[in-house]
Amino acid sequence: MKVLIIEDEPELAKNMISYLSDQNYLCELAIDYQEALDKIHFYTYDCILLDLMLPGGNGMKILDELKAQNKEDGVIIISAKNSLEDKIMGLQLGADDYLAKPFHLPELAARIYSIIRRRNFGNSNVIEQNEIKIDLLAKTVFVNDERVILTKKEFNMLVFFIGNKNKVISKSALAEHLSGDLADMLDNHDFIYAHIKNLKKKLQEAGAGNYLKTLYGNGYKWEI
Repeated sequence: MKVLIIEDEPELAKNMISYLSDQNYLCELAIDYQEALDKIHFYTYDCILLDLMLPGGNGMKILDELKAQNKEDGVIIISAKNSLEDKIMGLQLGADDYLAKPFHLPELAARIYSIIRRRNFGNSNVIEQNEIKIDLLAKTVFVNDERVILTKKEFNMLVFFIGNKNKVISKSALAEHLSGDLADMLDNHDFIYAHIKNLKKKLQEAGAGNYLKTLYGNGYKWEI
């Protein structure tokens, strides 16, 4: 799961990235208004952590831009401006939650997880699709009640596909989801083929159906 942290306080940003990375999130950072605008224009995130007081602009305008682009990224406002007016305005503009500074990192992680779960998986901690069962909290996968051991990237890929079932996912979108904006620096996306091959092999050897389809020239689709 990919998170964008829009925060200009270096120490707080560093702590958030460290903690959330340990929680299996892929984190990217924007430290000012323009960098944040650029990132939301070019990339998609499962959740955006948005500070309101940014060098170069107001974080509320980021919400306006997300709305104008019809983006569906989850948004948590994190700000020292803990006024009721700011909270109401942010929620009205499309934010999912509001967390006042200072806050505890475990609470932040819990709120991120809650938003992603609600948006993608009907507010459930467990995804069940026919013979496949995924526990999002334990990060475990079972096929016909037998444990399937996946790498971190394979697990993230599986959850991403199921959360976007019956949608065509391009190789570049998949590379971005797994590697963030580092994907732009890669000469090719050949590493995607290896992860796809390994994921399909592990699931099918465990007895899962062939849900993951390769659409040559277009990308991939988890077909149900």
